[in-house]
Amino acid sequence: MFPIRLQKRACTDTGKIHRFLEQAKTGFLGLASGNVPYVVPLNFVWKDNAIYFHVASEGRKIDMIEDNPEGCFTVSEEYGTITDPTPAHIDTAYMSVILYGTIEKVTDGDEATAAMQVMLNKYVPGYFDRPLAKSHLERYVSSMGSKTSVFKLTASSITAKESEVNPPKMFYEGRKSYQDLR
Repeated sequence: MFPIRLQKRACTDTGKIHRFLEQAKTGFLGLASGNVPYVVPLNFVWKDNAIYFHVASEGRKIDMIEDNPEGCFTVSEEYGTITDPTPAHIDTAYMSVILYGTIEKVTDGDEATAAMQVMLNKYVPGYFDRPLAKSHLERYVSSMGSKTSVFKLTASSITAKESEVNPPKMFYEGRKSYQDLR
């Protein structure tokens, strides 16, 4: 959708991108309604080439998705600071992925349950001794009285950037610039 300006940072390794999305813990859902943007952090899973997330069945996110189902989802993780004796060359080791696409409510109970099971496996692996029952998802009501809805963003565009960790140049407490001039 939007080309990466600094091409040397582009990551085009699909396997690496998928592995990153499978393990990263927090993503940021970007929505827009009229001229009002809204970005919110969420737990999520990457499954079947889509981002799945759950939300209360009513509220700001739901209203905005109904008004404009096009969305953006950003995931980024920082791995530390890369040192250099020249201040302008100090950098950050990171990976980030931005997905653009259409958001839709998952209405198939089996698909919603499967997505929630992947989420449980990701965030609390081995915690439950049996799979999530479809009936749990159908009956669950939050403490605020709202049912849970599962949504997915099917990506029409995925871009990724990275600056890999450089072990001998990573900053640690006590490291001094003069040590790197030797």
